[in-house]
Amino acid sequence: MEWKPVNSRLIRIRLRGRHNNLSILQCYAPTNDHEEEDKDLFYEQLQAELNEIPRHDVITLMGDLNAKVGDDNNGAERTMGKFGCGSINNNGERLVEFCTSNDLVIGGTLFNHPAIHRLKWYSPNGRDKN
Repeated sequence: MEWKPVNSRLIRIRLRGRHNNLSILQCYAPTNDHEEEDKDLFYEQLQAELNEIPRHDVITLMGDLNAKVGDDNNGAERTMGKFGCGSINNNGERLVEFCTSNDLVIGGTLFNHPAIHRLKWYSPNGRDKN
């Protein structure tokens, strides 16, 4: 139905469905090491695009959010499951807060998959995994 390249980090696509339309936000978030202002700007732009989506659409937020949400879902049970990896980082906190305030669910944490399916990056020395 429509697509909108927002910037180098974000694109919004809307597809017609049989019963409901599907809106997809594909994004590449700043890494944890970026300045706080860059992260704030990214989430402001993401929120602005989410606000443009009609409420009856099915929404999928996907991409590389450069976030670790960990496995502790206390206080965020409606937003995430308990099958994340490691401990939450700053970007993970931002993502959980964004999803909580917009009634979104972090799907990758809902089911207990083997680590090989949960972890996407391994350091060259094999010690660090994300």
